Amino acid sequence: MASQWDNFLRNLGEWRGTFTSLDREARELESTASILTLEQGSEERLVHFRLRRFADANRDGEPSRDNREDYRSLGRQVVFFSSGSFCKGTLQVSPGTVFGGEFGFIQGDRRHRLVQLHREDGGFDQLVLIREWRMGSSDLEQPPLGLEQLNGCWSGQAQRITADWPEPDALDCRFELSPNASGGHRWHSQLGARIDEGALEGSGGVRTAHLPEPQRFMLLPDGGYHLTPEQVSHRQPFSVEAGWLSAPDRLERLIRRFDASGAWQESIQVVLHRD
Repeated sequence: MASQWDNFLRNLGEWRGTFTSLDREARELESTASILTLEQGSEERLVHFRLRRFADANRDGEPSRDNREDYRSLGRQVVFFSSGSFCKGTLQVSPGTVFGGEFGFIQGDRRHRLVQLHREDGGFDQLVLIREWRMGSSDLEQPPLGLEQLNGCWSGQAQRITADWPEPDALDCRFELSPNASGGHRWHSQLGARIDEGALEGSGGVRTAHLPEPQRFMLLPDGGYHLTPEQVSHRQPFSVEAGWLSAPDRLERLIRRFDASGAWQESIQVVLHRD
């Protein structure tokens, strides 16, 4: 079984893309061009990271920001799956501290990344959508996601990595979204023995038995979506999630779950194909 480090190496290359800030309603605030490089170093466990961002969208000019870092190990705050997809973020919800998470999807020469941010009081704040192409790629951006693209039955496999056991568990999984009589949609998600049954109430949010408070659900450009509580707290369990429809018949979900003390509990990658 590949190690976390081996999974991380699937992201090597030069990635050209854009960082786009989105408000609470997924409206675009600003966008900057970027070049992100992950390069194998001279040592076996050394990767050079460089991120350049260009305020004027000219990647041949001087960057407005230029960050460099060397990686020799990976911390607990990040989990990489066998495809190279990853999720990372805050390990413990704390009052008066910003809470955030990043979800990174990779498929072929495309990466779709999403950062979710909550304010110091725990309230949902904003998103940063990062769309990237490996240098030389001719892959196209996915169209903005619509509910009709998610409708139907999906099945596949999930990998789960918990806070106390870094080796992934394999789970069978299913997902179904279908219109209901009230004008919303029925939401059905099964991961192993856990089943979440509920409703997607228009554009308002998702409500299930495990998540009785409405979860903010927004459809995004490039085939993405995000699902997060309006409020996160160190006094009750919750989960945060992002998804990417990288092809009409392939849906990937990345989920981070937190326990009743606000501590990170597990991260899950779900790869589904339409039945």
